[in-house]
Amino acid sequence: MKAPPSMSRPVAYKDEEFLESDDGRSLRIQAEYLDPLRIFRLEHIRDTIVFFGSARLARDGPFGSYYEEARKLAYLVTTWSKSLTSHVHQYIVCSGGGGGIMEAANRGASEAGGRTIGLNIGLPHEQRPNPYITRELSFQFRYFFMRKLWFAHLARALIAFPGGFGTLDELTEILTLAQTRKFDRHIPVLLYGSRYWKEIVNFDALARYGMISGEDLKLFTYVDDPDHALALLKSALTPEPDRRTPAIASSRTPGPVKKQGSVPQ
Repeated sequence: MKAPPSMSRPVAYKDEEFLESDDGRSLRIQAEYLDPLRIFRLEHIRDTIVFFGSARLARDGPFGSYYEEARKLAYLVTTWSKSLTSHVHQYIVCSGGGGGIMEAANRGASEAGGRTIGLNIGLPHEQRPNPYITRELSFQFRYFFMRKLWFAHLARALIAFPGGFGTLDELTEILTLAQTRKFDRHIPVLLYGSRYWKEIVNFDALARYGMISGEDLKLFTYVDDPDHALALLKSALTPEPDRRTPAIASSRTPGPVKKQGSVPQ
């Protein structure tokens, strides 16, 4: 005689109906923080160089030169990173995981023999991870704000290539965090493609109208050449070979500016 089927519900953390419900939202959000944190610790990833840019800038498109320059810059960054003496992986190229500039960055890093991160996002038109991301470092996010948190969390520098709404959103997020001193360290921001960025965003006008200060214009630098961009990164970044944990950028309350290199509270 067969035993009657169990009438009990599955444990909550295995109940897909619950996890996909509105009531499970907070757990989904926590998972998108805790799982990448776990993986980065296991893989000894602590510092990233983040590449932003449009998925529409294809290699064979009218602005394909940006693709090749992002690819070259990621190659140069990775080659430089590999030359540094450290027991951890420093200055890992990180992108949004999709096509266009994101693919170019992951591709260049991969071609240099380095590991490379992709923070992908589920979209209605299904953005697929590009094939150049290191398998263990390919992440899929449901929430844009959690994805942006991970762009900022380990970033030591940001390079923004031409892009649309998504790139502008990500760029201004980083600039706002830097402007309001929510980072515990200096994060150089390079705007690649000066002609594009000066036409798309009139930062000088923002300062002229008093919407930002003149000092805020120092939060970023225009660049137009991969070699120049690498030289700026080298001069701005100081390797920290003795630090053994991921360099999580701490959020802090407003107060006196800490000296660069100070320990976050």
